[in-house]
Formats: sequence, structure tokens, C-alpha cells
Amino acid sequence: MSVVVVATIVPKAEHRDEVIAAIKETIAQVHGEDGCELYALHEAADRLVMVEKWESGDALSTHSKGPALTALGPKLAGKVAGAPDLVVLRPMPAGDAIKGAV
Repeated sequence: MSVVVVATIVPKAEHRDEVIAAIKETIAQVHGEDGCELYALHEAADRLVMVEKWESGDALSTHSKGPALTALGPKLAGKVAGAPDLVVLRPMPAGDAIKGAV
């Protein structure tokens, strides 16, 4: 079963562009990981939000320990307001099969 993750990252204002650049660099690597179905960056005025979809919990677990995230951590050190807020979700499709699920 697919797993959806919403990760919220709050960059310090003076480092916002650096944080975005580091995440964008990481995205290309993550897209090549086994089980990655969606890994997309979104922004609001005060935060960045990653919306992810993984083929399985195992794929997510492998990603969380993989080289792309391991390399990202030091690039964000001191530039974000704390650890990302992660929410792991199970899809509950409803309505239209395409519009009712991520």
C-alpha cells in the first residue's frame, strides 16, 4: 500500500534561498530512488512543504536512511527553525479515482 508523507520545513528567513536550493538539488536524487512515486516541493510565505508518495513503508524507510537525505542534513544545519514536521499518512481514496487520491 502506498504511503504519503507531508514534511513541513521552516527555513530561517535569511537562509530561505539556500534551503530551497539544497532541497531542489536533493529532489533529483530522490526521484531516482526505488519506490518514489511523488516527491514535490511547495512553498508558503513562512514554510516549505514536501509532499511525498512512496510505493510502500519499506521504500519510505529506505529513503529516510538513504544518501540523499543523509547529505541534505548538513546543508540545512543552522538554516532551519528546527527538525521538519513529518506526517505519515495512509491514503483513503474517495470519489473520482484520480482526483480522490494523491
